Amino acid sequence: MRRTRAAAVGAVTLSLVLTAAACGGGSPADGSGSGGGKTLTYWASNQGANLEVDKKVLQPELDRFEKETGIKVELEVIPWSDLLNRILTAATSGQGPDVLNIGNTWSASLQSTGALLPWDAKNFGAIGGKDRFVASAIGSTGAPGQDPAAVPLYSMAYALYYNKKMFQDAGIAKPPATWDELIADGKKLSRDGKSALGVEGGNLAENIHQVFVLGKQHGADFFTPDGKADFTSDGAVAAVKQYVDLMAAHKIVAPGNAEYAQNQSLADFAKDRTAMVLWQTPGTTFQAQGMGADEWGVAPAPVASGTPGQGTGTNSMVAGINLAVFKNTKNREGALKFVKFMTGDTEQKTLNHAYGSIPPVKSAQQDPVFDTPTVTVLKQTLATSAAALPQVPEESQFETVVGTAVKELFADAAAGRPVTTESVRAKLDKAQQQMPKK
Repeated sequence: MRRTRAAAVGAVTLSLVLTAAACGGGSPADGSGSGGGKTLTYWASNQGANLEVDKKVLQPELDRFEKETGIKVELEVIPWSDLLNRILTAATSGQGPDVLNIGNTWSASLQSTGALLPWDAKNFGAIGGKDRFVASAIGSTGAPGQDPAAVPLYSMAYALYYNKKMFQDAGIAKPPATWDELIADGKKLSRDGKSALGVEGGNLAENIHQVFVLGKQHGADFFTPDGKADFTSDGAVAAVKQYVDLMAAHKIVAPGNAEYAQNQSLADFAKDRTAMVLWQTPGTTFQAQGMGADEWGVAPAPVASGTPGQGTGTNSMVAGINLAVFKNTKNREGALKFVKFMTGDTEQKTLNHAYGSIPPVKSAQQDPVFDTPTVTVLKQTLATSAAALPQVPEESQFETVVGTAVKELFADAAAGRPVTTESVRAKLDKAQQQMPKK
């Protein structure tokens, strides 16, 4: 997944929606979405530089679907700050869309509500089969041992994006491959009111993505093998402190980044105010900000030492967007046709190329348009050094409470308050106490 999540998400617990399967849902009850009806409602997540960009990308494709099938799709693009709350409210009330985007990290959490259509062999058969999809993308569609709650739509990975001119001006010949190199380069780049690295300290999901990867590099998973929260292990504490110390100790992140939550770090990068960002497929946003494709480069995200790989060499979470169907849609046949359309080779090439993401459909991924240097880095990362966030029902609460802990630590760093191992452990212990008890 990408973009941001509001802290209010934590107030809406999944226990509220466990009865969702008994509620009516999907298209309106006015008959427009019943049976083999002519209308579907679709909630799309914000993938472009803004909501209007998404509408311009998606509407021509939805018009093409209507022309082919006679089914009209009513589109709503929802900001990431609202999306999870909207989904949970829809699951509770039964008044949801027919088809919706979900961040792939939410798959197991939303699966546990019972509100989403399970993708069993029959449903996968209706869209061409499960084997069409890349294994790493299928691995982020729900809890192990259960039918997936969604199908992959866009695949993404984190990489290090760097401003070529700022690197050249600082006398740095190549992007850093290790954290030590990043910090050393960062001190050269942080000058004249400019900063080396941009972060989104107020963005809970972004915080989680970064500390999860660092946790892997420190041998921590944040959950035990039986699914219990494990936020205060030495590795988890070290991971969070390492991330916040980029601002608190090394001073290569500007204090104002503690409040960033709406892609401000990407705007800073595009305007030559920040030299590096760790992000998922930001190219369309850079372009919208007036930055040419030849002005930035991309490299694998840093590791502690050596080359990226599995385990302590992990340098990205398996990022992406999944497509789900509300179980109680009144137009299941139309919804399945729409999912088949959106995951067909033509749409996979069109949409993933527009957003700078990677098709999770194997055949579409082989198209030459996805052989650019940038996409090659992302494909290599997904294939060799990315790990899926824990596929547990409590994953969304994990993102909220630990993401908030990291946000508070960034606020401490921005205010000049000390960030110590003890203060990090205390924040994570508080977060762990907020998790559901098993």
